[in-house]
Amino acid sequence: MFSERLKTCADLSEACIRDAVPAGVLPVLEGMRYATSGGKRLRAFLVMESAALHDVPDHQSVFAAAAVEALHAYSLVHDDLPCMDDDDLRRGLPTVHVQWDEATAVLVGDALQTLAFDLLTRRELHADTAVRLDLVAALARASGASGMVLGQALDIAAETAETPLTLDQITRLQAAKTGALITWSAEAGARLGGADIAPLRSYAKALGLAFQIADDILDVEGCAETAGKRLQKDAEAGKATFVSLLGMEPARQRAKSLVDEACDALAPYGERAATLRQAATFVISRDK
Repeated sequence: MFSERLKTCADLSEACIRDAVPAGVLPVLEGMRYATSGGKRLRAFLVMESAALHDVPDHQSVFAAAAVEALHAYSLVHDDLPCMDDDDLRRGLPTVHVQWDEATAVLVGDALQTLAFDLLTRRELHADTAVRLDLVAALARASGASGMVLGQALDIAAETAETPLTLDQITRLQAAKTGALITWSAEAGARLGGADIAPLRSYAKALGLAFQIADDILDVEGCAETAGKRLQKDAEAGKATFVSLLGMEPARQRAKSLVDEACDALAPYGERAATLRQAATFVISRDK
């Protein structure tokens, strides 16, 4: 059930982005399509499945799903730049600045970021302007200097810090860098449905941290070809991770306990949240 739903959400959100990107062969437009191809689309799934919990149909929620995927893609394009993480491989393909050049990559990221907010203003998403504005404001907070950008800034600072980060500091960093967009995605359905966001927020905060611990484990044990990106970068850079601080097995146990915590948070939804529970299990069992 989960794998089928994940693919459906991936296909619908990718098609929505394709329809929203202007036609043309300029490198920036080609780069936008290139950067938003492939990937797990977990954030899109979280948007659309949380919306379905509140009886919001896919043809509406897909605009929010496409928005967060466009914004996530922008963050990856910029994160891969030589001035940031300096990666040459993403989703098994050359990164945007390698495929084209650095200036194009900057513009592709800029255009994807603005596209995200454009998509959230579409009337097809929700007839109530106040609901759309709420989603815009929430995504701005999740992606900006109190969310994802803050996390990236903390990550960059950690590279030159005299001492490795503590467990609490890494948890804060990842709650911003990775967790903020995951949390927004899960909350989006409740916002669209005019419902209490608290259960889905609790679910997503645990899920986001489990996701990052799983990433740290994959960085040590994963296969670069399967993952589609360069691995063991953190160890090479001497950066502290959940694995380096906790140890491999305790890190696995911590991720599993977070999945249990995430599933418990869905109790108010009963069996209707079964697919979201399956998503939590997927997060720590994936190979990429």
